[in-house]
Amino acid sequence: MTKGRLEAFTDGVLAIIITIMVLELKVPHGGEFEDLKVLLPIFGSYILSFIYLAIYWNNHHHMMQTVKHVTGSILWANMHLLFWLSLIPFVSGWMGENHFTKASVFLYGLVLLCSAIAYFILQSLIIKSHGKESILSKALGKDFKGKISPVLYVIGIIGSFINVWISGFIFILVAIIWLIPDRRIERKLKENNI
Repeated sequence: MTKGRLEAFTDGVLAIIITIMVLELKVPHGGEFEDLKVLLPIFGSYILSFIYLAIYWNNHHHMMQTVKHVTGSILWANMHLLFWLSLIPFVSGWMGENHFTKASVFLYGLVLLCSAIAYFILQSLIIKSHGKESILSKALGKDFKGKISPVLYVIGIIGSFINVWISGFIFILVAIIWLIPDRRIERKLKENNI
């Protein structure tokens, strides 16, 4: 399989995941602005989840630019990542519908953690397949963002039993960390005239 097919499949699945999420936003009964208040928790969880999916799509796109060949293990690791990302509409909806209960925030954080682990596995298998001198390996370097994110997710998951707002703050913080443009891969691609 070519990397183009893998990218196209991933793009399609992510588009479906986002579509499922937006379809979960139900139109309120009533035509006044105050009728929208009931949707605020649902819309809040939608926004955060949309941002996370956008971050994964963006980083997956950049990572795939470094790939020269796709192995069976890379295909399965990509499916593993998509599995966890496909659960985001469910946990996002459950969290929003139930106004951020401890259990829903815990499960949301767990899916975020598992998604991060799945992304790390995919990234590691690409590096293993392409070698330590590969563009991806050189671009990532010590990968501070990749290492700190799972730690923060675990703190957020544990924090959900203390105060869900602690968890929410941490999950938003991780999203902000990843929203800050990361030019490592772009620089390495440019250095290698790719």
